[in-house]
Amino acid sequence: MRRVDGMRGLAAGLLAPLLLAAGPPAPLSAQTSLTIYNDGRVQVRRAIPAQVPRGSSTHRVKLGPLDPASLFSLDSAVAVTRLSYDGAVDEGSVLRRSVGRRVVFRLPESKDTLSALVLGVDPLRLQLPDGRVTFTPPGAALYPAEVVVVEPAVRLEVSSGRTQDRLRLGYFTGGASWQASYQVILGGANARVAGMAVLESQTLRAEEAEVQLLAGSVGRAESVPPPRPLMEARAAMADEARAFQGAGEQRVGEFHLYSLPGRTTLLPGLTRSVALFEPAEVRYERNYIVRGMVPYWGILPQQGEETEAPVEVSYTLQRPRKSAFGDRPLPGGIARLYQPDSAGRLQLVGEAGIDHTPAGENLRLGAGTAFDLTARRVQISYVTRRDSSSAGVRVIATADYRVTLRNATDSAATVIVQEERAGEWAIVSSSVPAEKVSSTVTRFRVRVPANGGAALTYRVRIVW
Repeated sequence: MRRVDGMRGLAAGLLAPLLLAAGPPAPLSAQTSLTIYNDGRVQVRRAIPAQVPRGSSTHRVKLGPLDPASLFSLDSAVAVTRLSYDGAVDEGSVLRRSVGRRVVFRLPESKDTLSALVLGVDPLRLQLPDGRVTFTPPGAALYPAEVVVVEPAVRLEVSSGRTQDRLRLGYFTGGASWQASYQVILGGANARVAGMAVLESQTLRAEEAEVQLLAGSVGRAESVPPPRPLMEARAAMADEARAFQGAGEQRVGEFHLYSLPGRTTLLPGLTRSVALFEPAEVRYERNYIVRGMVPYWGILPQQGEETEAPVEVSYTLQRPRKSAFGDRPLPGGIARLYQPDSAGRLQLVGEAGIDHTPAGENLRLGAGTAFDLTARRVQISYVTRRDSSSAGVRVIATADYRVTLRNATDSAATVIVQEERAGEWAIVSSSVPAEKVSSTVTRFRVRVPANGGAALTYRVRIVW
């Protein structure tokens, strides 16, 4: 059963006749340029052939689905003074327009039909020929053509300061989105990085359009519904043998804009990709991190059992300024890390989402959990006392911890043990020098020999 606008009981086949009647949406054409945003919004700029006289005139143009509140004239000599938009292409709107009308339903597994009077919607109420009322449609609805909008149209009243032969309009629609996809091939000390902009059209059609992609988090009114999620798309690396034909980048306001070369045709379900930059060789560091046992906030509990802690693996790509890769802002997206096996075949060794990253900022990519590096942690002592003062009663807790690290590989590794805590706290003593990163983060760098182990002990003092 299908729900439309909260109405229960609509049959699964109820929408099929509507889709057949409406047909596919018309593609955007007539000198179209598009800007596609990360969040699924699409800004459309179109020049539509039309005879626009000086003064006031009325025009009916088919623009497809759009946000009518966003429509405006791109020509300073033309002002939109009034508009009406008929976008009732969904079945919920057709049902509302059918209130007070009779709608014919095709009965299931039969050629017979039944006529019912639509009394109302939300919930759906139908009066059958014998006078009885049902909340469930008896079959697939066959709507009269006059209540079905085949293609959304806008009726515009404009005022022009001069005679023109076209209307230049801008507006927002949806149906397409994009994100960046990065391929990182890890070598000995360097990595080869390639980046692609992956553009997916869910419902948008556009013929030979100029397409731009805007990277950044542009503010959005809360009343606007969120876009449909972006489906993950795979992209191949650019071929270095040919001249670079990737997207051109420029800064616009607080954001970065990428212009696709040439013109692009978009179809529903079609995914396109274009290189963001030429592949670059960069230095990288592999990091291992173990999280500590201290809770970030609240009381410090007594914990008697030894537990296994995952050893997180991450890779940091160096992006110094005055380098081709470092001077380039990176749009948010997905980075996939590959490493060759003994036969030279690339194997996926990690995948991470990245945020928009400005130029000169290193890129840290989480790759999962280490297999041959293990860690166990335990609280080995715990003492609390109460301290009364004019400000009230405070609890002061002191606890000792031990982290045991083991390395089953043939090379030594440095593991970072990291404790994070808000409020008043301190590391009193430790077997390895403590590195205070901030008021809430303290790290210990522990060297673990090949095919061996190492232990870290430290004492924490916490007040709450």
